[in-house]
Amino acid sequence: MLEKFYPGEYLDSTYVIDFDRLYEEGYRGIIFDIDNTLVPHGAPADERACALFAHLKELGFQCMLLSNNKEPRVKMFNDAVHVSYIYKAGKPKPGNYRKAMQEMGTDATNTIFVGDQIFTDVYGANLAGIRTILVKPIHPKEEIQIVLKRYLEKIVLFFYARYRKKQNR
Repeated sequence: MLEKFYPGEYLDSTYVIDFDRLYEEGYRGIIFDIDNTLVPHGAPADERACALFAHLKELGFQCMLLSNNKEPRVKMFNDAVHVSYIYKAGKPKPGNYRKAMQEMGTDATNTIFVGDQIFTDVYGANLAGIRTILVKPIHPKEEIQIVLKRYLEKIVLFFYARYRKKQNR
């Protein structure tokens, strides 16, 4: 039952993902959450984020930002990285994940989602049938409703770790 909340992978950071390997494996689209996935909550795109998107475009990836934030926040980040975006996305509802794939010209077989929250990012992408990579939040300072969700996420991650251990036996 908890499996629908499990990510495909759980990594320390967006910036340790081997995107070159993913491209070789046939992935062509990447949907990103912004806050605490690419930069600290509310921060503009930094050099690291700009370098990442430049590299992804060089590889040939289509990229999309998918955020529950309002447009000014998403646009401020996107002004530096220049990709497509969907704001007020209503995650975890799968509709805008599907819309993102449609706009990128990809589908669930060749798209990856990268985000830092289980109950919005991972759950929504799983509902849309997309491979997920959960990353640890960049910065500990978060809004209270997210702090509360993190306690529940710890429970899911506990069972996820046991599930992965069983799979690797």
